[in-house]
Amino acid sequence: MGMTNTLTALNLKKLKGYADWKLLLFLLLFLNVKLIVKVIAIVIIYLLQRNFKFGFKLKNSRLPLFYLLIIPIAFVGLIVNNDYHNTNYIILFLLGISCWLLAILAAHQIKLLVDNTATEKIDHTLIVFFIINAIVSVGNLLFIIWQTGSINPYTFTGLNQQYFINTGDNIKGITFDISSTNAVLCAFGVFYFLLKNNFTMLMVCMTILLLTYSNLITLIFVFILLLVFIFKSTRGQKSMILVCLVLYVVFLAKISPQNENYINQGIASTFFKKKKFIPDEPHPAALTLGIKKADSSLTPEGKRRKIAKTYLDSIATLKMQKEHPVVLTAKAIPLTNGGKIFIAPPPLTPQNYISHDTLPDRKQLLDFISLHKAELPISSQDKLPALPGKLGGAIQTIRYLKLHPQKSIVGLGLGNFSSKIAFRAAGAGIRGGYSPKYVYINPAFMANHLDLYLSFFSKHIGFRSVRNNPYSVYDQMLSEYGFLGLFAFLFYYLWFFAKHYKTLTYGLPILLLTIGILFIDYWFEQLSVLVFFELMLFLNIKETAVTYAD
Repeated sequence: MGMTNTLTALNLKKLKGYADWKLLLFLLLFLNVKLIVKVIAIVIIYLLQRNFKFGFKLKNSRLPLFYLLIIPIAFVGLIVNNDYHNTNYIILFLLGISCWLLAILAAHQIKLLVDNTATEKIDHTLIVFFIINAIVSVGNLLFIIWQTGSINPYTFTGLNQQYFINTGDNIKGITFDISSTNAVLCAFGVFYFLLKNNFTMLMVCMTILLLTYSNLITLIFVFILLLVFIFKSTRGQKSMILVCLVLYVVFLAKISPQNENYINQGIASTFFKKKKFIPDEPHPAALTLGIKKADSSLTPEGKRRKIAKTYLDSIATLKMQKEHPVVLTAKAIPLTNGGKIFIAPPPLTPQNYISHDTLPDRKQLLDFISLHKAELPISSQDKLPALPGKLGGAIQTIRYLKLHPQKSIVGLGLGNFSSKIAFRAAGAGIRGGYSPKYVYINPAFMANHLDLYLSFFSKHIGFRSVRNNPYSVYDQMLSEYGFLGLFAFLFYYLWFFAKHYKTLTYGLPILLLTIGILFIDYWFEQLSVLVFFELMLFLNIKETAVTYAD
């Protein structure tokens, strides 16, 4: 009995020393999508580590000086733009400032934990984190498989295509945030474990990254992975990179082939302006289904519907044969004129069509457009913008500042043009709920980014894509904090980490990936991805500083 107790105590001691459980708890809580959970995480970590010595300095600052500069710039913008008279704006402003304060508090604790913890212990903590994230992500997938009854929901067209190409959007992982957050975290993990030569964890992170299949993030990731292959990898790491690329190709071709078409269409519409409008009305053939009675038992109206159905089916068949002419080989295998095996489209059943019902979130956007038609010149029309929303948003910002150069120094002010809080405070159900009593919309935001967003996301589900939203950290800095804010971000945040580029290992591709994904969302307000980025960069700087000193 005594021996058993001793072994148990030793195992517990070994387990306790394996990872930094305090850091793991903080990551699991702070990366959670709920703001209240993030606040709880901050309270707990400061109770465990009561340290408020942030160490901001003009030279050799302990933390990015950007955090110390962005809040004063926001207050200057508040005064210059004369927004302090509006009570609803003050509420929005304070909410935005609170996000910056949470980011500062989190960065300080992350730096403390990195400084005071052995690198091996942090490595083990990251392993545990990514294993937990993988378990939850696989759980997300298993739930979808159970719900659809299909072993591969990425090709499942039933349930009105609720999943299908959107399956990856539901693989949210341990943060329970949007799947893009999960994708970025796993991409960080791939680079980290690749250059740490941990093949097992590399495969874990790569697999979950593929399951999320965030097209734009994955394309940026693959591009940087190729750069690592060429410039910054050993022979063994090159082999691991090739395995990752093969997995990517296999997943794209076999598991989720429709994403290949999505990527091709996205490139075509972006660079060659080929955009096909998908109508909101259901396919005519779908309206004529369910009349398979014998002709003799049909009513006159039923017979007319039967004739119409036959006609429509014939038209659909002719169109399909025209687009995919079938050539029979010697073994009678049907091939397309491109030489590929012909795969017939799914049968014409209501379950195989995208639902054209006006979903609650879409109805909320349509109601908002109807209420503000005079102020929404783009979304109040039926036609789509000529350019994807991401590119269109950048053009809007540049054009606005060109027309209002006085706004270019400190910007239009926090929440007045391009930010998560601006979308949320509009009260249209975008990026979370907001009390109707405190709704605030700046006219410049209404006529630009909000209008652009609504023009895509109020329409068919096919237009609800990352490339069609105007979200971007660079856009946010320039439009809401002006050239001062953008300069502070580039020089006192990105350069704070980038100046170590000569000695960084896994930190360099993670930095490059972060520079790319900053075009995709308002990551500072997400309070998730950039906290993890800071953890990995602080850790890599610590490791390489020790190595360089030796």
